[in-house]
Amino acid sequence: MFYRVVPFVLIPLIGINAGVSANELNPDVSVTLDGYYKQNDTALSHREEGFGLGHTELSLSSPIDDLFTGRLTAVFEEDDGESDVLIEEAYLQTNGLPAGFGVRAGRFLSQVGYLNGRHIHEDDFVERPAVYRALLGSDYYDTGVRLNAVLPTPFFWQVGAEAFSGDQLSEGDEDIGVYTLNTRIGGDLSVSQSWQAGLSWLRNRQVSAEEGEGEHGGEHDHDHEGGHDHSHGASYTGENLYVADLVWKWSPNGNTREQQITLSGEYLYADDLNEFATSDDFHEGWYVSGVYQFAPQWSAGVRYGEVDLREPHGDHFHSQSLEETDVMLSWSRSHFSTLRLQYTHQSATGFSKADNTVMVQYVMSLGAHGAHGY
Repeated sequence: MFYRVVPFVLIPLIGINAGVSANELNPDVSVTLDGYYKQNDTALSHREEGFGLGHTELSLSSPIDDLFTGRLTAVFEEDDGESDVLIEEAYLQTNGLPAGFGVRAGRFLSQVGYLNGRHIHEDDFVERPAVYRALLGSDYYDTGVRLNAVLPTPFFWQVGAEAFSGDQLSEGDEDIGVYTLNTRIGGDLSVSQSWQAGLSWLRNRQVSAEEGEGEHGGEHDHDHEGGHDHSHGASYTGENLYVADLVWKWSPNGNTREQQITLSGEYLYADDLNEFATSDDFHEGWYVSGVYQFAPQWSAGVRYGEVDLREPHGDHFHSQSLEETDVMLSWSRSHFSTLRLQYTHQSATGFSKADNTVMVQYVMSLGAHGAHGY
């Protein structure tokens, strides 16, 4: 079947029970190396000019017993010439709960939107779309708990809810700072085609708890380029963030190894920016992407996106906008190695670093490497 429901468990549990020996439960270890060269600085980017270390990961995952699976992912990145080590994932996942339920607790990637729940090294482009970099810090992960359910329908239908501390998105005093609700449906159109659509809502209670100067302190000397270290939270936030996503895939007779076309797009909208915001003050952005794997080892893609932002300055806002076009060509010797060449064109208002750039990237995986999600 071309369309596959991604299970809650990370590793198949065939033959595993509470009495499994320690040797059988040794964790799977994987390393993902991400290095790049970037010709010029660009707006809202999390990758600096020149040679750099990207989203390099060290992961350990394993069944704990018949009821639980665990995963730990550490990320190594460079920021202004210094190396940072971040804990992106450290969670427990339940196995085999009845009625399609699953619970995850600890630190993990939120499942709002299509791209956010995926590791960055799974992407088809060097960086996430501009709207993701602005409103989610490229990828929003946090500490909390998730409840998911796959409903007993003839098509794929998943619903989920999450509660997070919110510390990775905004600063505030709320113990539970972020709630999310999401649903996604999908299925096969034919043996060669499949689709998935999703809706998500993120409620950021930390924003409403901040002081009225605005999320950046009310100063007028900001030249907001989004920074380079996305782990410290999104550059632009609101109390409510809404995300709609749609994906369509085609491969001949479901054989994704030979050829595949993936079309995807997302729309993000954030409102209630602070106590001074009116109905005219909101963030919004979108992107559309098309990637064609035209041979087993070769893929080409194009992505276009726009983001319109309102930067708070005390009791008023300044407008910023960015249009971005990416064209890429990648070669994968195997499932474990990818070399990518990308050209990015930016046109902006309110961003001094908007520019065109060429980037070269490698993504190499060592050790265990599970299948990517849909």
